[in-house]
Amino acid sequence: MTFQILKPYLGLALFLLSLNLVAQDTQPVKYTASNKGKFFVSWGGNRESFSRSDIHFKGEDYNFTIKDVAAKDKPKGWHIDYLNPTRITIPQTNAKIGYFISDKYTVSLGLDHMKYVMRRNRNQTVDGYINIPVTETGSQFNGTYNNDETFISEDFLMFEHTNGLNYIYTEFSRYDDISKLFNIQNTDKFQINITEGLAGGILYPKTNTTLLQKDRYDEFHLAGYGISMHAGLNFTFFKHFFMQLDLKGGYINMPDIRTTSNTAESASQHFLYLQRVIAFGGIFRI
Repeated sequence: MTFQILKPYLGLALFLLSLNLVAQDTQPVKYTASNKGKFFVSWGGNRESFSRSDIHFKGEDYNFTIKDVAAKDKPKGWHIDYLNPTRITIPQTNAKIGYFISDKYTVSLGLDHMKYVMRRNRNQTVDGYINIPVTETGSQFNGTYNNDETFISEDFLMFEHTNGLNYIYTEFSRYDDISKLFNIQNTDKFQINITEGLAGGILYPKTNTTLLQKDRYDEFHLAGYGISMHAGLNFTFFKHFFMQLDLKGGYINMPDIRTTSNTAESASQHFLYLQRVIAFGGIFRI
C-alpha cells in the first residue's frame, strides 16, 4: 500500500534526475577547448638586436674582411605604414599563417622582415687586399691590409639589408592553455596560452650596398639560410582574435650576398640575432 503511494513520486524523481543528466551532457563545449583543425594568421612588428660579425668581401680586384662589425635595426615606431597596403613592407614586420595539426601542435609558414644596418664611419679591423686599377674609382683604397685599423667611411662601404633582411621559414610550435593559473573560467571570452617553437628557412635579402665607390646595388637575392626558436605568450579574445608577444632568437648564415651588379663580386657573413615581436591575428575553422 505504501509503495503504491510512493510510486508516482519515485517516477517524478527519476524523470527530473534524467533531465538533469541530459542537461549536463548537452552543455556546449567551449570553442577554445579544442584547437585541432583550426587555422590562424597574424601580422605584427618587431625590434632586433644583432651580434657582431666578420663580413668578407671578394671580387676580381679585392679580397678582404672587415672584422667585428656592429649593426643596428631601423625601427619605424608606431606608424600607419603597418596598416597601409601600399607601404606595408616598409616597416620591420612579421607575418605568419599556420594550422593546428593537434590540440597543442602547429605547423606554420612565416616571413620576418627585419632590417640590418652596418654601423659605419668608425675604425674597424681590416684584413686582406684591394688592388683596383688606378684608372677606376675606389682605387684610393688600394693596399694590403694586415689586420690594420681602418676608418670605414661611407665612401669605402655602405652595407645594409634594409628592404630587408627577409627570413622566410617553416615553424613547428606547441601551445599550452595556462588560463587556470589565473583563475580564468570562460576561455571563450579570454584565454592565455604559452607557446614555444623551432623554425628554419631561407634568407632572401634586398641588400643596399655601395662598395669601394662602385655602382649602388639593391636587389633581392637568395643569400643563405637561418634557424630560430621562439617563446611567447598568446592572449586570445572572444575565441577568434589574439595578440601574441614573442621573444625570438636565431642564427643567420649568408655565404652569397650580392654587393654589385657584377656576379663575380659578393660578400658573406653569419651572426646571431634577437627579436622582440608583437603580433595581432585571428584563429578560425573553415
